[in-house]
Amino acid sequence: MQNLHQILLTTIAKVDLSPLPKASGSTSVIQTAITIVLGIIGAIAVMFIVIGGMRYIMSQGDPQAVGKAKGTIIYALVGLLFAILAQAIVGFVIGRF
Repeated sequence: MQNLHQILLTTIAKVDLSPLPKASGSTSVIQTAITIVLGIIGAIAVMFIVIGGMRYIMSQGDPQAVGKAKGTIIYALVGLLFAILAQAIVGFVIGRF
């Protein structure tokens, strides 16, 4: 196993990366654009949470309407969670460069 590891390391060390293109964009511009898009997604998710809450209030105890309202709220919360996680991942990745 150790021998295979050494072979892989020497093979990787011999790979010529010079023909790869260089990125010319500024990371601050990319991060700003992604922040704006994720902010819009977050605002839409909050709007759907409010809509789900209104649907829940107006359901008047109807089991089907309550179920749809809860589904709307849950999906909106999951979407908001993904938007927050995406923002954190993008910040982490751009911070590494």
